[in-house]
Amino acid sequence: MKIIYPVLYLFVFSLICDGNPSVSFNHEVLPILSKQGCSQGSCHGSPHGKGHFRLSLRAFDPSLDSHTIFREELGRRINPIEPEKSLLLLKPTMAISHEGGERLKPDGFAYKLLREWIREGCPTPEEESQCIKLEITPGESKLLKWPDFSLQLSARATFSDGSSRDVTRLSVFTTSDENVAVVDASGKVSGNNRGQVAILVRYLEQVQSIHITLSRKPEGFTWKAPPPVNYIDEKVYAKLRLLHYPPSPLISDATFLRRIHLDLTGLLPRTEVVRDFLSNETPDKRSQLIESLLDSPDYAKYWARKWGDLLRLSRKQVGEGAVYKFADWLERSIATNQPYDDFARDLLTAKGSSLLNPEANFIRTTINAEDAMESTSQLFLGSRIQCAKCHNHPFERWTQDNYYGLTAFFARTKTKKLGKSGETFIWNAKEGEVRHPVTGTHLPPWVPDSGAFEMPPNKDRRQVFAEWLTKPGNPFFARVEVNRIWAALMGVGIVEPFDDFRDTNPPSNEPLLEALSRDFVKSGFDRRHLIRIIVNSNVYQTSGESNEFNRDDTRFFSFRQPRRLEAEQLVDALGQVTGKPMKFHGVPVSVKAVHLPAPDLLKRNRSMIGDVEFLKVFGQPERQTVCSCERAGDAGLGQALQLFNGKLFHGMLTAGDSLFRKSLSAGKTLPDIVENLHLSALSRFPNEKEQAIALTYLEKATDKGKALEDLCWAILNRNEFLFNH
Repeated sequence: MKIIYPVLYLFVFSLICDGNPSVSFNHEVLPILSKQGCSQGSCHGSPHGKGHFRLSLRAFDPSLDSHTIFREELGRRINPIEPEKSLLLLKPTMAISHEGGERLKPDGFAYKLLREWIREGCPTPEEESQCIKLEITPGESKLLKWPDFSLQLSARATFSDGSSRDVTRLSVFTTSDENVAVVDASGKVSGNNRGQVAILVRYLEQVQSIHITLSRKPEGFTWKAPPPVNYIDEKVYAKLRLLHYPPSPLISDATFLRRIHLDLTGLLPRTEVVRDFLSNETPDKRSQLIESLLDSPDYAKYWARKWGDLLRLSRKQVGEGAVYKFADWLERSIATNQPYDDFARDLLTAKGSSLLNPEANFIRTTINAEDAMESTSQLFLGSRIQCAKCHNHPFERWTQDNYYGLTAFFARTKTKKLGKSGETFIWNAKEGEVRHPVTGTHLPPWVPDSGAFEMPPNKDRRQVFAEWLTKPGNPFFARVEVNRIWAALMGVGIVEPFDDFRDTNPPSNEPLLEALSRDFVKSGFDRRHLIRIIVNSNVYQTSGESNEFNRDDTRFFSFRQPRRLEAEQLVDALGQVTGKPMKFHGVPVSVKAVHLPAPDLLKRNRSMIGDVEFLKVFGQPERQTVCSCERAGDAGLGQALQLFNGKLFHGMLTAGDSLFRKSLSAGKTLPDIVENLHLSALSRFPNEKEQAIALTYLEKATDKGKALEDLCWAILNRNEFLFNH
């Protein structure tokens, strides 16, 4: 029977069909199975299939799909003599029990197409033309104004033989944000709320997207905004005006002082700095403060730590000796304002000893060529390409060929550990190729937009890749770093997450991202220049409080998105206010938490287990991946317990030599102590109500020291302290 079934079907096909089938297996059957969800990862497209029926993910491998449908299970899945009795039709119509539920309707287009294909004998030609282009109509981004919140999309495919056809009914349509707009199977977009959405259209391996902005003017809306300071304000205000989101007011000097210190140095401003700044009446005092902070050692240390998070700078990853050297190298790079293109080239092309050449630790942290490529892609291209390792990316343009083509740049990079010191030696071998796991062919180095590279025999492939990456015209490099810096300062990226650039995750403000990128390239990839431009803008200095017209805005920067202090920032802030800073093992006593070379250095000291736990509970990353998602920003019960009666916090408050106890012993008045607590924790003077409540409580207390502990605890548990707002 194993032989008879396929032969019989072929014989029947020869009787029924004249050899020119009307239904194409590659161009129609596979796309329709993908559209109905049959070949999705949650169904038969999973690695092991479902119900003993496996398809390639979204028609990635037509030969596998042909074999599975036509040859497996003795050919029982299809019945050319009585097509309606084919399992391929009976199960998805629920005529027979189907775990995946109803996927086809007997009167629907998909059912009729599959039935006709089966009636023709399931023709699967070995060679068919390839789809080389997919065009979407309308072809450009669209603006929809209420009440006209609908739009019909159509898709047209062009094939390698020169033919083209409408494939709207065969294409898969998805939306990036269902709260803003939805799209049905026919390609009709229906808006729900004002905002911006990307509609992704997929047909076979081709993927295209269209961005749609939906605008609706709320009742009573009037546009009001301060005059723009620079092009950032112009681009943001243009988008906000289009969407009818008025910006919130600008912040006070006190809020600005606290925000800019936390964003540029990771630390709260000291009490004397707060007093001086708030009493300063110089018109340009904010820009002067920005310059002084950008020139400060604390700025270099803090932003080096940010890169340490991304470069997996930890004792476990690079060894204890290299931790300090790599951290120092990063700090020097930031302190000297090394151009970003030079910084990237140093990391990507480093060779030799990981101790003598600290930048080589970037390659040392990678496991193999594939890991090196994935890390590089996420850091410098903003692409999470891992999904394309086993199959074409299910939601993006990346193919499996692209994945291994990029990997080929790192195929000849070799590493070897030297002795027990943790030192690793990195070099480039003369040979080494990447083999495609499906076709078995060797793939040449490949990059987006440029294609395959013809590599000279002795040319350093990493050097070639770095040269391509850092060219001023590269469409990825500058945009990714601009977005990363913007997210660090604004709390949310223009593309969010900031290292996840894809068609289904469009920029919230493309003109803004483009303008920032051009400026960044023009400045010679000067990161300090970019930061200066951003923090001097009105957009950066906008309040964190929303108004009645913009409270539902989370993407377009009409108001500052408050975010909880980072774990290290919080520890340092608690230490500054109480006068009992946390001490760390393996570094000088004066080192702040935001300046630590690596998080796992702390684990060497058993007496600090509680302190380490505090940092981990508040999201300090392990630095085991290059993903920004390692640093958790969510709130939880564990954090509340730490601030309620945790060991570290309790010890700071109850210490006999805490700052407020010393002030009390030195004879300072209660009003002065209350004022200093507010200046230190909140970077502002207490208002009349706060001062009156605090003094009433303190004056009634028998034990002034205990009462001050309570007051300090209350201030440090306020959202105003716990958040960068």
